[in-house]
Amino acid sequence: MKLFTICSYAAVSLAPLINAYPGMAANMGEFHASAKEARQDTKQLIGDLKTLKDSQLTSVGKDIKAILLNQQNALSTVIDTGAPAGTPDSAACKADLCCIWKWISYDMTARFNGSSGRCTKYARAAVRLGFHDSGAWSTSSSFGGADGSILLTDEINRGENSGLEFIAEQMKAWYSKYNKYGVSMADLIQMGANVATVVCPLGPRVRSFVGRKDNAKAGPTGLLPSPRDSADSIIKLFAAKTIDPTDLVALVGAHTTSQQHFFDTSRDGDPQDSTPGVWDVAFYGETTTSTPPRIIKFPSDIALSQDSRTSALWQGMSVQGRWNSDWSKAYTRLSLLGVNNINDLKECTKVLPAARTTFVNQDQVLLDRWLQGEFDQLNNMVDDAIMLTGVISGRSANETES
Repeated sequence: MKLFTICSYAAVSLAPLINAYPGMAANMGEFHASAKEARQDTKQLIGDLKTLKDSQLTSVGKDIKAILLNQQNALSTVIDTGAPAGTPDSAACKADLCCIWKWISYDMTARFNGSSGRCTKYARAAVRLGFHDSGAWSTSSSFGGADGSILLTDEINRGENSGLEFIAEQMKAWYSKYNKYGVSMADLIQMGANVATVVCPLGPRVRSFVGRKDNAKAGPTGLLPSPRDSADSIIKLFAAKTIDPTDLVALVGAHTTSQQHFFDTSRDGDPQDSTPGVWDVAFYGETTTSTPPRIIKFPSDIALSQDSRTSALWQGMSVQGRWNSDWSKAYTRLSLLGVNNINDLKECTKVLPAARTTFVNQDQVLLDRWLQGEFDQLNNMVDDAIMLTGVISGRSANETES
């Protein structure tokens, strides 16, 4: 969520920095093979795929089964660069299942992409919202999972969902706008997470499926992790969701984009690595090494980076292509927990925006100074992914005298 030099720790850098991962397609076989070696021998099926025979599977069902069994990648380069078939109310759009999702993708992309090029707090919260809706499920649950209940009930008011209020309000507004076209809250939340992931610089285009059913019953309690969990506790918690250590380590990497607000309120806005709003592998290396004073580290992440069951996996995620591949498979599984009609889902990956495989940190010079604790006023600017333009006498150049 670097063993690397993606970002300078000096008080002042001399040039903008470029994040990139080269030759992803050419090297994917190597990344996939190394990831597969580290996985458990047996991957579990979920939902209706546990009982359906191969002869009963749709093409989408077959693909999802292969992804869940680690036999197929969950990344996609399939993209529709044309305009939607028509306006949402047109007959042409209604005749195309993915047309409405293209309009939704437009709305989400505009909200998630910041002027700095980093993804905004809405994007990062959308990923967290997708996790929290689907994560309220385990193999012992008879309900819960990716069913939209986090926003269709009072589930959002639980303590573990603090900080999601603004994305909840935005998602409800989109639901009000698009539900009349048959869009479920469950799908909206998970599509939001996938759009957000690829809008973040260097993030993957995860295959995206729709057709989940909403549930007006709040999900089970006590099934989401705490940033203070021990490695043993969090590994067991995720095992009960059919998520193995490799998937777990891949999923926590989403912390790479974050700025925390509730773990330590005295450090409101501090990021979990030196490149907030960028979907790079900085988080993995910086969790285990000395970092600038503003970078905050969750005890649960430190524990996972050191535990014998996950430490080698943690180090392996330092390759961008490897992590993107593992994240995509892990999040596909997470986004389908509690979904019992997987075989009936349809694919609308093509509506996702193009992946951004390079990113120039044009304002990293100023961000580095902020990470060193030189001044405080960048918190909201970084959180909103606004371009940082300089500091004048301890004040941001974006500020004006009253």
